[in-house]
Amino acid sequence: MFVSVQAHIYTICKDAAGIAGNIFAFGLFLSPIPTFKRIIRNQSTEQFSGLPYIYALLNCLITMWYGTPFISYDNAMLMTVNSMGALFQLAYIIVFIRYAEKDSKFRMLGLLLAVFGLFAAIVAGSLQIVNGGIRQIVVGLLSCCALISMFASPLFVINLVIRTKSVEFMPFYLSLSTFLMSTSFFLYGVLNDDTFVYVPNGIGTILGIVQLVLYFYYKSREDSKEPLLVSYT
Repeated sequence: MFVSVQAHIYTICKDAAGIAGNIFAFGLFLSPIPTFKRIIRNQSTEQFSGLPYIYALLNCLITMWYGTPFISYDNAMLMTVNSMGALFQLAYIIVFIRYAEKDSKFRMLGLLLAVFGLFAAIVAGSLQIVNGGIRQIVVGLLSCCALISMFASPLFVINLVIRTKSVEFMPFYLSLSTFLMSTSFFLYGVLNDDTFVYVPNGIGTILGIVQLVLYFYYKSREDSKEPLLVSYT
């Protein structure tokens, strides 16, 4: 009886962490909208980097595939949230390509095609693996690498923040949403005993903390500059 109640509570906590992760992920997917409103208004990508959206799209596609019943068990929340995320990232990339300089435009288009090609190869290759356990390990490792690369991609922006001593090109809500989402899915992975979920999201939590610390540090040092929220609306 006690074991049954404990297992029920455990499941509730896991589902709660997964739902929270989905909610914060949706906030993460929406957070670049002010940036892209600025890009469209100025008809220029300025110093914004398109790489985070490329990494995010690759991550969403691979993690979505990992969450399907073909690869892993009881990971439907990963599949649904990453399906939605892939659509958002694709939309952002299309807008970025539309307003990027010529060199950057062709580079981003090439990276986009490379992402789709790589994902197709991963799907086709993993389906050739007969053993379900090995298939999950292979796709899980790829998903883990993709997640880590997505969380590490803001390091380019962190470098820009440190060089310019300004947080103008590091949107606050993007950093906050990344931290909250990665923390929620870290807990979800721990409660679901899925190494391929909690390890990369644990790293994402640490990187999210670094971004937030840098944001508040450099934001407090800015003198008489237009507030970030105003500059992105």
